[in-house]
Amino acid sequence: MSRILGAAASGHKETTKAASVLLEEGGNAFDAALGAMCAACVCEPMLASLGGGGFLLAGPADAPVQVFDFFTQTPSAVKKELDFFPIQADFGTATQEFHIGMGSIAVPGVVAGLFAVHGSLCRMPLEKIIEPAVRLAREGVRLNALQRFVSEILQPIIMATPGALAMAAPVNDDSRIAEIGEFVANPELADSFESLAENGPQWFYQGEPGQQLVADCAANGGLVTAADLQSYKVIRRKSLMVESHGARIHVNSPPSPGGCLILFAMSLLDKSRPGQHAWGGVEHATALAKALQASSLVRESHGVSAGLDQETAHKILGREHISEWHGTLKSGAIVSRGTTHISIADADGNMASLTLSNGEGSSYVMPGCGIMLNNMMGEQDLHPDGFHRSPPGIRLASMMTPTIADCPDGSRIALGSGGSNRIRSAILQVLTNLLDFDMDLQQAVVVPRLHLEGDNLSLEKGFSADAIETLARIWPSPQLWPDPNLFFGGVHAVERCANGEFRAAGDPRRGGAATVTRNR
Repeated sequence: MSRILGAAASGHKETTKAASVLLEEGGNAFDAALGAMCAACVCEPMLASLGGGGFLLAGPADAPVQVFDFFTQTPSAVKKELDFFPIQADFGTATQEFHIGMGSIAVPGVVAGLFAVHGSLCRMPLEKIIEPAVRLAREGVRLNALQRFVSEILQPIIMATPGALAMAAPVNDDSRIAEIGEFVANPELADSFESLAENGPQWFYQGEPGQQLVADCAANGGLVTAADLQSYKVIRRKSLMVESHGARIHVNSPPSPGGCLILFAMSLLDKSRPGQHAWGGVEHATALAKALQASSLVRESHGVSAGLDQETAHKILGREHISEWHGTLKSGAIVSRGTTHISIADADGNMASLTLSNGEGSSYVMPGCGIMLNNMMGEQDLHPDGFHRSPPGIRLASMMTPTIADCPDGSRIALGSGGSNRIRSAILQVLTNLLDFDMDLQQAVVVPRLHLEGDNLSLEKGFSADAIETLARIWPSPQLWPDPNLFFGGVHAVERCANGEFRAAGDPRRGGAATVTRNR
């Protein structure tokens, strides 16, 4: 009789398969999460990279939930002449501006995170963990419709350098972007994984790859120095937690503000109880949009865009502050990016919620390594006060919010999302779908979403006509999307039920693939 070993969900079927294989071979949730992270760098190359940054929210079975922060850091060099320029990413119904070039590269943290998590939580050798990713990088991955769409959106980045184009090109033809069904391989990245497993993180940060990056930055308008790479450290913190809707919700902790703002919005919805009304109706949609607007205004009024401290987080989540904002919303007085996620649960009770980002990529690819570096210094959402104004050597604050929720029914759920500044709204809506409307995991992920950006409201098809009409009085000319779209994020989630059963849900907006793994 087969035994359930765990569950995995991610943005690509091969990423999820890598996690499932490692669970079958005796790995725990953290082995599987790292294996999936490496596979995502192959399968989702414009969203995930060893040259980017991320967060792991780790929920060991026998220890408190903790955060591994391996996000990017501001470089120490100061230059007037930077290789730094804007491009337009076209989502079809909306466009968004990003900046790329050597001057957009922040100090990468994924490699350091890989080794920090492995040394603390894993039980398999790293050589074993990277095996699925190495195989995929050498043999190639068949391009699916979602990844082809991502390539279309980010075509200006892909076409900016030969190295970037090679990462998106079909096998044996580096002259064009691959079409759906063609294989895309990255044998240089396979070699890089093996070099890391053999030589450790110093190979990347202090060896030939890091030295080449530093030299290229110095010569071509970049900012990363050898001192930046040598001094980079993974930071471990306690998770930020509140009790809301009868659940204990753990999120990414300060200085990244995304988790705190989600908990703030959840606390507002806890008071307004939208679940007492019909999903998609006037009361639900209005409460949701106003909670999102309130969280954005709190972000601005408390000055947390560039970073958040524990004291400010506790003020934002304080009872008096929540009650004051709830009264404001009730009176009606209020006026006014490329990422992927992996969720894993195992039969031992471990939960891993890992969010990984390369921004959209700088277009610079490390020579001979198959690794595109991030463009985090060119992400407007990370630099609301202006580009290159942050002090050197600080951890960038991010909206990336891996989440673990201990639910009233005894189940435990790991979830998270990609989607730049849509991450908060995506996770918030899945949580309220689960806790307010008692949806099952898959339904909570796939039902339509809305997103509020300043005064610009976007909605997927599925909200009631009365709700849209009411929202349009507050936010005129809302943007109505005819179909689900990766613009609204991609929430991939797993659940360990109180009875020991597992569920997994992948978001179709971002190629979601989910599986419950059994021994054979």
